[in-house]
Amino acid sequence: MHLARTFKGKDFPNIEDLMNWHGKALGDKTDAMITHLEGLIKNPGADKLPIAAPVNDAPEVNISGVALSAPPAYTKGQKLATREAYGTALAKLATNNKHLVALDGDMKNSTFSQTMLKVDANRFIECFICEQNMIGVGMGVACRDRTVAFASTFSAFLTRAFDNLRMGVISQTNLNVMGSHCGVSIGEDGPSQMALEDLAMFQSLPGCTVFYPSDGVSCERAAELAANTRGICFIRASRPALPVVYDNEEAFQIGKAKIVRRSDADKVLVIAAGVTLAEALKAADTLAGQGVNVRVMDPFTIKPIDIQAIQENAAECGGRIVTVEDHYPEGGIGDAVLATVATFRNIVVKKLAVNGVPRSGPPAELLEMFGISASHIVRACNDIVKL
Repeated sequence: MHLARTFKGKDFPNIEDLMNWHGKALGDKTDAMITHLEGLIKNPGADKLPIAAPVNDAPEVNISGVALSAPPAYTKGQKLATREAYGTALAKLATNNKHLVALDGDMKNSTFSQTMLKVDANRFIECFICEQNMIGVGMGVACRDRTVAFASTFSAFLTRAFDNLRMGVISQTNLNVMGSHCGVSIGEDGPSQMALEDLAMFQSLPGCTVFYPSDGVSCERAAELAANTRGICFIRASRPALPVVYDNEEAFQIGKAKIVRRSDADKVLVIAAGVTLAEALKAADTLAGQGVNVRVMDPFTIKPIDIQAIQENAAECGGRIVTVEDHYPEGGIGDAVLATVATFRNIVVKKLAVNGVPRSGPPAELLEMFGISASHIVRACNDIVKL
């Protein structure tokens, strides 16, 4: 351990360790300070010694056109966690591109980033339980477009690295981040590991692309799109196994939503992602049995969100929208949707989100307790239809 006592403005006469000088220009003291500092130089003339120019022998690499080595291979209705699909995608992308690098915060068996070890252990960087360091290392290996970098850990722990991420925006970093174990649906792991503010955090970063895939197919494609997208990309992954919704051939685009349930008589547009998309589809079945048809939208990306699709589908559903998310109410899907319809008349939005500080428990019970289960969606749709 090293202990150091530091002084602002060290060796500056009448300035060293004084208040009200931090971050200020020296003004009329400039010349005197330069003269004083030059007098402290022990080797005058050293600045005139020949110094060789830095050697720039780093090879140029091509990190464009990164693609999965094989398409998704799932069966509709099959259940698996999107975090597992992320691991599958990581291995496929690494197989197809030797410049792809994976980093993890000692959670590789939970984030499934350990699949990289089977492809090329030399391209896996274990950063242990220091998320700030992981993001910093990720930005370093991605610097100057030398690699396609994917960093992963539990999404809740990325809050520790937010300063590094905001500085990464300033330095125009090109880093992909996967956060798993989002929301109360992680269940018995408890509230310390439930990411409930991560969408708000990443949406606040200028230029950040925020993916929220809802099944294995969309998660693999999200990773592929992230690998080819400039700036910071965030992929939000869930812990519980979710049913596969899409055909393996389904095409995905950034900023383009998917309608997964519709009819010509829909009365409410329900917008959900991840575990709440599965709950929304259950609710749609229940409501259909009650004679209330609802349209279900999977936004796929929360930033950018599909403004046109939301506005058009809301209008076709009588201007009624219900959003439901495994996230706190602030800064998540609901707020993103509200922003898209803020200037439209005759549209009403009802937000369902985790309505309190959570606790540990079975996932299904927590979804019910905190207001984002199928039964709550049914109730919200029936309520909004009456408005």
